[in-house]
Amino acid sequence: MRIKRLVRRFFINVWKTYEGFGNYYQLSIERYLQEYLYKNPKYFNDKKLNKYEFKVFSQNGEDGIIEEIIKRIGETNKFFVEFGAGYSGGGVENNTAYLFLKGWSGVWLDANEKLIKRLVNQTANYVSKENKLTIRRVFITAENIETVFKEVNVPREFDVLSIDIDGNDYWVWKAIRNYSPRVVIIEYCSGFSPSIQWVMKYNPTYFNPGINVLASGASLKSMELLGKEKGYSLVGCDFTGTNAFFVRDDLVNQKFLEPYTSENHFEHSKRFLYKNTAVI
Repeated sequence: MRIKRLVRRFFINVWKTYEGFGNYYQLSIERYLQEYLYKNPKYFNDKKLNKYEFKVFSQNGEDGIIEEIIKRIGETNKFFVEFGAGYSGGGVENNTAYLFLKGWSGVWLDANEKLIKRLVNQTANYVSKENKLTIRRVFITAENIETVFKEVNVPREFDVLSIDIDGNDYWVWKAIRNYSPRVVIIEYCSGFSPSIQWVMKYNPTYFNPGINVLASGASLKSMELLGKEKGYSLVGCDFTGTNAFFVRDDLVNQKFLEPYTSENHFEHSKRFLYKNTAVI
């Protein structure tokens, strides 16, 4: 009995230590954000998007940035598409769940069957006639993306497209020619400096196991140039250096911080921030 009590006391102390470290870690993140983001003169300009960052269901501060972009350019059909929408850590964590919770409709695509089932289960109580959500398991490639859009009834023009497939992101966006999202969110590889052009060689069967540091598929400069080619302006990146935000050129109208270049909007990697996810 004495041994059992000692073992029990040991695990209780371990848990308290872990819980205390978790609380300290969260406080450390808050202090970091206050000092280096919210109180940093670099981000004081009202046209710069980072000061509006907050997280509800996004991995980082993307929820706040998306909300601010929509405030500036307005909304139309309140329709989103996100591929790579699943989250392996449990719960729901992506760039459009917050929009869905605010009454938007849209499409979530992911190649992982387990993650798709989890998304279906966790959103079932929120789907309605006005608030529709299509969830489909599919492995996205440059060759099939527009066929998939047609199959799930994506409008030719819609408000938000989010791309996160950890590899062929650049090539899939390039292949979208007959659809015109107003806002595009896409991951970039912040391991390359803002002036470097680099794109992962296209491989339609590529699957990233989660250990490839070049998983995002292209540098920010290459994403910027692709955006220009497609008629989009780079208007910002989230503070952690994960996602880049593009707005269609006809909607920019000097509402964002110029110049719309990687050199102006690049953020280096700070992915140690924003570790927890929300659950619908």
